[in-house]
Amino acid sequence: MGLVEDAAVPPVPAEWMARQVIRGDEAEIVTGPMKPVETDAELLRQFGYDPDEIEIVGTINQWRKQQPDGSWIVSYYFRSRPRREALDLPALYAAAREAVMRHECPAARPPRVTVVALADAQIGKTGSRGGTAELLERLTVKRGALDRELLRRGPAWTLILDVGDLVENFESGGNPQFTNDLSLAQQLDCAATEVYEFVRVAAKHGPVVVAAVPSNHGAWRRGKTELGKPGDDFGLFVHQQVRKVAEAAGIDARWVFPPKHDEAVTVEAVGTVVGVVHGHRSRPGRLIDWWAKQQHGGQPVGAADVLVTGHYHHLVVQPTGRNPHTSRTRWWLQCPTLDNGSDWFRNRLGEDSDPGLLVFDVTEDHGFDLQSLTVL
Repeated sequence: MGLVEDAAVPPVPAEWMARQVIRGDEAEIVTGPMKPVETDAELLRQFGYDPDEIEIVGTINQWRKQQPDGSWIVSYYFRSRPRREALDLPALYAAAREAVMRHECPAARPPRVTVVALADAQIGKTGSRGGTAELLERLTVKRGALDRELLRRGPAWTLILDVGDLVENFESGGNPQFTNDLSLAQQLDCAATEVYEFVRVAAKHGPVVVAAVPSNHGAWRRGKTELGKPGDDFGLFVHQQVRKVAEAAGIDARWVFPPKHDEAVTVEAVGTVVGVVHGHRSRPGRLIDWWAKQQHGGQPVGAADVLVTGHYHHLVVQPTGRNPHTSRTRWWLQCPTLDNGSDWFRNRLGEDSDPGLLVFDVTEDHGFDLQSLTVL
């Protein structure tokens, strides 16, 4: 078998003379006159192709001419391409349906922790959404919604994050100042009551962990000058008092605070590290850069899978980077505010946002559960 010597070749139509054209992965081949072959594999081998790696696409056309001795010469036309693993579509769809059924009907619900983020209540502040009376009504409505949400979710335990600015204070460096309707002592008293009520509601549904961080409105300050250490924070002081009351009442709750010289803290929840910091140390729009530097500097929130922040009073949900140990996406969650409105900011830049209570779950199987995220 093989190509026929030129001397033995009878006249061949021009379109059946030997040629080869390559288009991407495919080759278009006209063999020119040759002795007949029995199989596709034999035809491929005539041109140095391995039939295990190259296949013929479609049909093989041919021009045939009988010679005087009764034998035949043939010119073949065919297209070839590299073999690809054949996909069994029915089997693939069956496997996909089975995976969907496993997802929709798990044998057991994976453990989950519900995270509740209290951000920027700024108790004592007055604004376009009212004063203390309106704020307390808003917080009471949010607690009722949270009670129903925790009943629906049924978490193994609840993580309450105080993301900062629990009280308005009088020495927070804001402008205008002294627009409050509560004295500092009254702010602290009201804040303690509100924190206790949130802990009490969450404790109806299981154990509670509370993580609180210092903030600019809670700081001990004289104007813009900070006094003492980050741990000398009025918001943290409130939580320390509530902890004592909760322990006396037999509530299953514990508190986590940053070290006295730090402003951020992390809590591990079913394998996911949740970090919380108020956010006032980062420049506007540069929070992720700040977080990346915290990781580079070996700071606690550098290890967080989810970083929850406040301070900027509007909701942001943004994936950023990936945990190299778990291959899970890291998430930055900027909380909506609970306060009565920042009218000076609205008048300056024209931006405003609705108040809300950020709630989400972390699970043992998937870490941060994006579908669980809601704003009450």
